[in-house]
Order: sequence, then structure tokens, then C-alpha cells
Amino acid sequence: MQLSAEPIIYGLIFVAVLVLVEGIYLVTFGKSISLNSKVNRRLEMLEKGGRREEVLEQLRKEMRQHMKSQTIPLYSLLAERAQKAAIAFTPKQLMMIMAGLGVFAFLGLSIGTGAGLPLRIIASVIIGVGGVFFWVNGKAKKRISMIEEQLPDAVELMVRSLRVGHPFASAVQIVAKEVEDPLATEFGIIADESSYGRDVGEALKEMAERLDIQDFRFLAVAVTIQQQSGGNLAEVLAGLAKVIRARFRLFRRVKAITAEAQWSGKFLSAFPLLALMGTLARDPNYYDGVLDHAYFIPACFFVGVMLTINLFVMRMLTNIQV
Repeated sequence: MQLSAEPIIYGLIFVAVLVLVEGIYLVTFGKSISLNSKVNRRLEMLEKGGRREEVLEQLRKEMRQHMKSQTIPLYSLLAERAQKAAIAFTPKQLMMIMAGLGVFAFLGLSIGTGAGLPLRIIASVIIGVGGVFFWVNGKAKKRISMIEEQLPDAVELMVRSLRVGHPFASAVQIVAKEVEDPLATEFGIIADESSYGRDVGEALKEMAERLDIQDFRFLAVAVTIQQQSGGNLAEVLAGLAKVIRARFRLFRRVKAITAEAQWSGKFLSAFPLLALMGTLARDPNYYDGVLDHAYFIPACFFVGVMLTINLFVMRMLTNIQV
């Protein structure tokens, strides 16, 4: 039994797919679309000469287009995540990228491996669809995490604006100009919509549902109640900011406490595979005596299933909602 380089080639092709889709994204939409950018994308679009209503329509289209395409086969797997990530690619463009990456993976597998045609086709589809899904999912998690971290500062900025006499709509506009993306663009859309007559509380509620962030729901409820019954909104938001910060600190503590268990689960799942690779590296013929046994392949599938279940069980045990 000789060691094969094919698993390494499969992994390298998958990594190349992730790098390629990120490169296409940045080339198409510019550096400001990157979550690492300090540039407020909405303000950059306005500075380039775009009219306010055109920029608003473009951003709203990007943030809503994916959920409208949930009925499309395969695309339904990533529609919700693409919406949370505010992926600027249209659903059609994403599906074309999946197809293109699948072709790229097929060519790479054809050149670098000796796998049969059916296996190469199946692997190419998995790499093309899985690569885009993995990329979109990563974008969504990072964007939501950044928004949750920015929100307390944004609420406190609104509190200071309200206390010096600005109306709430102006406070939202200040947040849209002063904070960084991705929260700046989200609040910029709310500011623009309120300028065209939409209720701010309704816009906040829609954003909270679209992003599925509990703290935004608290903010939307606080603003809506104040609009209906009156009261000191600055004091309410100041208390809300403290609650959000306390929840965020508690979430970080829980994450730190459960980190060991999470990595233990990952290590326990990966260790048998690492042990297998080490065994084959030392003795490539180690399993030659049992390769033809009737239970060898079923046992391999059973071990793979148990390792996968272990990952899910460990994640469920350590996924504590705050």
C-alpha cells in the first residue's frame, strides 16, 4: 500500500477555490467591500458621484436579493448566510461562480489525480458548491461578529447625540458617518430611508430580523416604544448600551470557558485521522492484510460517521446561548 498525494491535491484545490472566489470578489467590487477595510462603503459610493437614492437602492438590493432566491436548488443552502454577509454578488453570479469553480476543480483533479471520471465529477461539484458555501459562511460569521462588537459604541454615540439636542434621525446619521463598516453602512441605509419618509423604528426592526441579532431587536423595541408612548430615549438607550456590553462580556466569558471543550472535541475527532496518516507514513503496508476483508470498508464508514457525530455532539454541548 503506497502513500498517495491525491488527498493533498484535493485539499490544495479546495484552498485555491477559496482564494480564487475572494480574489474575484475584491476585484469586482473593490477593497471597500472587504470586511478588513476601514472605508465606509456607502460614503465611498457617494463620494464617487453616486446619487443618494441610487446608492440606497443598490445597497438595499444587495442586502435583500438572496432571500428572494431561496427556492433555487442548491442556492437555498447559502441564501440566509449570503443575506447576513450582505454579499454583493447576485444569486445568478454566485451560481455562475459555483459552476466555474467546479470546472476549475475538475481540471485540477484531471491533471493532478488519477481518479475515475464519476469521482472527479462528484468531487468537483462538492468543491465548487462547498467552497462558495464555506466562503459565504465565513463572511457571514465575521460580519455579524463585527456588528455585534460595534453596536454598544454606536448606541452610546446616539446617546451623546440625543443629550446635546439632536433628534434621533440625526443621531442615526451621525453613527452612519462616524463608525466603521459594516455597521456604518447598515445605519446609513436606515438614515437614508428615514429621510425619504420611512419610520425609523420599522427600519430598525427589519434590520434586526434580516441580521437575526437579538441586541438589534432590543434597540428596535426601545425606539418603537418611545415613539408611541414618549419618554427619555437617551436614558433608555444608555441603559440598553450597558445591557449590550454586559451580554457581550458574558458571551466572551462563556466562549473562553467552553473553548477548551470545543478544541478537545475537534482534537478527538482529528486524532484518529492524524494517527492513521502517521501509521501509513511509517509503514505504508500496515493495512495490506485486512484490505480485502468484508468488514474493512463498512468499518471505515462507521468510524467516519462516529467522528462526525462527535463533532456535532461536542458543538451542542458547548453552544451556550447568552
